[in-house]
Amino acid sequence: MLKEMNRHYDRKRYLGMPLSFTKYMLSEDRLFVEKGFLNSELDEEQLYRIRDVKVTRSLGQRLFGLGTVTVFSAGDETVLESIKSPIEVKEEIVRLVE
Repeated sequence: MLKEMNRHYDRKRYLGMPLSFTKYMLSEDRLFVEKGFLNSELDEEQLYRIRDVKVTRSLGQRLFGLGTVTVFSAGDETVLESIKSPIEVKEEIVRLVE
């Protein structure tokens, strides 16, 4: 259900392959992180609370076109690990926050 309503959707990746049960979804006003298979957990972050966004890319991530986006908000930190096009995702988050 969340996949259809969100503008961006991705999974945490290993060696470029989406082999995990962690999903990241971005809507117009919220960032969602869903973890788990049998027992799942859904966290959401209101975009208006975001203060800063950082992209880090290790050598291995760069080889596969991946990166990690860290979103800082009031007293909280959300990490989007090993996603495709991390700079584009960061720019989209910054655009939606403003």
